[in-house]
Parts: sequence; structure tokens; C-alpha cells
Amino acid sequence: MPPPDPSSHRRLTQRDIARLAGVSQTTVSLVLNNRAGADSRIPAETRDRVLRVIRETGYVADPAARRLAARRNRMLGVFTYEPVFPSATGDFYHPFLVGIEECAEQFGCDLLLFTSAPTVDGRKRVYHQDNRLRLADGCVLLGRELDREDLARLVGERYPFVSVGRRDDAGGTVPYVGADYASAVRDLVVKARALGHERVAYLGHGVGAESYADRFRGFADAVGHPLRLVPGEAADMAERVLAAGVTAVFAEEYADAVALADLLGRRGVSVPGDLSILTLGDPTRPAPTDIDFTGFLIPRREMGRQAVEDLTELIEGGPPVQRLLPCELTEGVTLAPPTK
Repeated sequence: MPPPDPSSHRRLTQRDIARLAGVSQTTVSLVLNNRAGADSRIPAETRDRVLRVIRETGYVADPAARRLAARRNRMLGVFTYEPVFPSATGDFYHPFLVGIEECAEQFGCDLLLFTSAPTVDGRKRVYHQDNRLRLADGCVLLGRELDREDLARLVGERYPFVSVGRRDDAGGTVPYVGADYASAVRDLVVKARALGHERVAYLGHGVGAESYADRFRGFADAVGHPLRLVPGEAADMAERVLAAGVTAVFAEEYADAVALADLLGRRGVSVPGDLSILTLGDPTRPAPTDIDFTGFLIPRREMGRQAVEDLTELIEGGPPVQRLLPCELTEGVTLAPPTK
């Protein structure tokens, strides 16, 4: 292992130690904090390797962070801008919550779900008269769209938080763990183009939430002159797609892909024989179907886990991190060479 660069003034973090030792940040934290039961879960060889890297790099936890850690509640908050249970979106958010819970347990932290935030004009806000943020050492934020004022205030007050999902900066760096939608969509377009699809369309808003903007950016980068069809009334969605004369449609929302395939089927249009349909992520609302769509899956469970890892690093004095995780392409049966 090469020695640390003496010219570098950046403080080593647990993530650096984990990378050098070839283990997870969770393992490093367990070794450093001597958590009860850790010895039985971490092989002696792994523990020795972590300790050897710590010795060789001269890693010392930031003293200020250590003093802060001594006063910590070992409690992490979870704030959701949208209801996650019970609701129609429960299935979508469940894997995020599973990942958050799993990683919090490994770090020996309890989770506090902030539920007291009132909904005003259809919006929830982190900051309200009786907010209890300070009960937790830091917070994971969940939701399709996060309030910009909340983000700016969290950044300004230096409160440790990590967003699940990419967010534009708000008066400073917004820490996040997101899905690399742009790359996944580009890969799907390349896949469709390789089969001969030249006339393709994007079915979705492509603006607003960062997840929408990232998807459309990936599509536009791959296509050059993108055709975007904004979903409207279900009755005319098939009409507009057919009138566009395209051979493949990339659906931003899974439910729109299901609705489109159903409408086309009623008109005798075959999928994928007459038109290919690709989905850009998991269902965010109920969309029962027997169709196995070609598209990609969002790494929701791992995003939740990584968000907690990054949050604990922030709480211990590490820098804010912005990371994107790759999506998993799925083959499905809704993409075939064009017939016209």
C-alpha cells in the first residue's frame, strides 16, 4: 500500500481507510468504535487489515468530531417529503427504507422518523414551528422534490444531512446519493439504436424534479434532437405517439408505459412488434401489468445504505459527498427491431 501523500492537506476519513483496506465504511466504523458484538461479525483477518491501514496511514479521527461524537444521541433522522406508508407509493420507497434501516443498525444507531411536519399548500417543510431536527445527529431526506428553502437553510446551518436522490446545490454543496439516470438512459438509447431504431420519443415531463431532468438529459445527449411527448389524458396518449411516427418510446414513468401499452393493444398495435416501449425506472405508483418491460431498475436499497454511510461520515466531520450509483439494465420483452 503506498504511503499517504505528505503534500496533501486533506484529512483522511473513514471512507479513505475503507478504500485502502478494501472493506466497507461500516466495517471501519465498527472496528474504530469497538461496537459490542463486532468481534463476532468481523473476521480477525479483516479487523487486523483495518488496524494495519490505520497505523500505516497515521489516521487519527478529527478531535473536534470525536468530542462531538461523545455527545451524540446515536440517532439518525429520516424526513420524507411524501407519505411513504401507508400510501400508493409505499412499494417504491420501501427498498430505500430497508437500506437505511440495515445500515443504521450496523452503525449502532436508532432511526427517528420525523412525522410532525404539517402540509401547507400541498407542501411539507423540514423547518416549522415545532421541528425536532436537533433530536437527531443528522438526517436523511427522501422525496421526489425537496424544498429549495429547506436545502439552503440546512446547508447554511451546517446541519448534517444527506439527500436520497441528486439535488442541485442550494447556496452550497447539497450532499446526496442518487441514481445515475443520465447514463442509464443513454445506454438504453444506444441499445435501441443498435437494433435499428432511429425515430424515438421521450414520454415524460423531462423537467422539474432532478430525476426527471437527468433522465431527459441522458436521452437528449444520446439522440441529439430529442422528441418529447408530455403525458396528458390517457385517451390521447396513444394518438400522439402514433402520430409522431416513432418506432420506440422511452417512458419516464413506469405507469405511463403500462397505460400506453394497454391503449395500443386496444387499437391492435403490437408491443414490441409495431412499437417498442422502454421504461426508465421502477414504478412510483401502482401499475399492475403482466408485461416484462425492457428498461432499468433504480438501486434503491443501496442508495439508502450509502446515504446513511455518508451521513455518519458527515457527522464525524467528513466533507459533504455527492455520488451517483449505476442503474441495472433489464432485458424484458418490449424492445425489438423496428418493422417499418
